[in-house]
Amino acid sequence: MELQSRVALVTGAGSGIGKAAALTLAAQGATVAALGHTSGELRQTVEDIVAAGGRAIDLVADVADEGQMRAAIARLLEAYGRLDIVVANAGINGVWAPIDELKPEEWDKTIRVNLRGTYLTLHTTVPILKSQGDGSIIIVSSINGNRTFTSPGATAYSATKAAQVAMTQQLALELGKHGIRVNAVCPGKIATKIQDNTDLRNPQQTAIPVDWPEGDIPLTEGEPGDAAEVADVILFLASPRARHVTGVPIFVDGGQSLLR
Repeated sequence: MELQSRVALVTGAGSGIGKAAALTLAAQGATVAALGHTSGELRQTVEDIVAAGGRAIDLVADVADEGQMRAAIARLLEAYGRLDIVVANAGINGVWAPIDELKPEEWDKTIRVNLRGTYLTLHTTVPILKSQGDGSIIIVSSINGNRTFTSPGATAYSATKAAQVAMTQQLALELGKHGIRVNAVCPGKIATKIQDNTDLRNPQQTAIPVDWPEGDIPLTEGEPGDAAEVADVILFLASPRARHVTGVPIFVDGGQSLLR
């Protein structure tokens, strides 16, 4: 129970990596505020945590809406009075299309959710961490935009994921004097539902023909990773075991990006 008495905010906690992170942090004693825009999924996450003996509340909010985020964080403070861990996970794949076909509003939506959402998550929570003089922020980025650039048409998505790592490293320096650590996890292919948020158009126009070795994830012979495996790395970064780790992107991909 390494996180006993700690309070954690997890965005995008209704499914995938976010839900796995919420369950994993709760299992180690953290009280979890599960935030997202899908109330039914959030309630299920909270019920799963409570059923396992943990504590949690659901916060329904759009991470890219300032008013909703401020209201959600106010509710968190009213419920628990503190915040120690922030997992900025909410994101979408958005539209993947040739740059000359990618519409401005499609570009804007991906930037809004992935980048503005990350900004507002930190903008509304960092003052709390500063007032306490410590805290751990974990941003969920991706191998895309950082090690790999072969997903056809993923320009907007890759740009947001590269920017998240830049934010991680910039803020690690800015917030270090306040005792706040900032790190990123960069998953590769993970078995989640994020593909439901992907609109892939005309990939033949942007795909680069490459022959990968048989089994393009070396550690698992091509099988995707599990969200719980990403959550375990998030747990490490949130815990005192990572007390001297900040500004670091950790690639959780079974070696996938090393081939690309």
